[in-house]
Amino acid sequence: MTALVSILDARGVATLRLNRPEVHNAFDDGLIAELNDAIDHFARHPDVRLLVLASSGKSFSAGADLGWMKRMALYSRADNEADAGELERLMRGLYEFPKPTLAIVQGAAYGGAVGLVSCCDIVIASNKASFSLSEAKLGLAPAVISPYVIAAIGARQASRYFLSAERFDAERAREIGLVHEITPPEALESTAEAMISTLLDNGPIALMACKALVRKISPASSDDIRHYTTTLIASLRTSQEGQEGLGAFLEKRAPAWQRKS
Repeated sequence: MTALVSILDARGVATLRLNRPEVHNAFDDGLIAELNDAIDHFARHPDVRLLVLASSGKSFSAGADLGWMKRMALYSRADNEADAGELERLMRGLYEFPKPTLAIVQGAAYGGAVGLVSCCDIVIASNKASFSLSEAKLGLAPAVISPYVIAAIGARQASRYFLSAERFDAERAREIGLVHEITPPEALESTAEAMISTLLDNGPIALMACKALVRKISPASSDDIRHYTTTLIASLRTSQEGQEGLGAFLEKRAPAWQRKS
């Protein structure tokens, strides 16, 4: 099964569909590489007018694949920094995509998947969708995605959800600015199509200018921030607490910091 399905239709609508439903569309280094290649390709394609990010199955994405994270925890810090750099490249490539981007969220979006959602210009979600910045439960932090999530929901809300790692529903996601519109599951595709039609009615050069304007006025990241976030997650992945947290999750036990003396 292809992990990523990419389609460009006659209207100029490019769709990237995560296609690992058997693991809730969790992403690993392979899927990240495919996404980076596809985003780079469509960013240069003259016929593309907008990009849609969607996924197959029940979940939008469970975030990072735990098997991949486990491998990374055993790698050197330098290898972890290089790996985190590819994830940062994905977030930045989606955030800086020159044409409008639309995320369609039908189910759970956890961890790094919240970063993908935050990087898109417009987000439409099912009222069955749920979200969580769950990294702290594993002894980690949402480091690489943090500039884009904070740009979407603000520092105040990010403080709560980074620290609590709690799950919240689509209505709450709309209240804090992560999601623009929620709809019943059966109306999700038609609502997305209506938004696509609205965008296609507008001048393509004007849309690019509007997007560039927002990014210029309110940039989400910088070289210094990108260096800080990638080195931070590399450090946490290889730390004693990060490895304990991930091990506890995989072994279905409480991590050491939750155990009562």
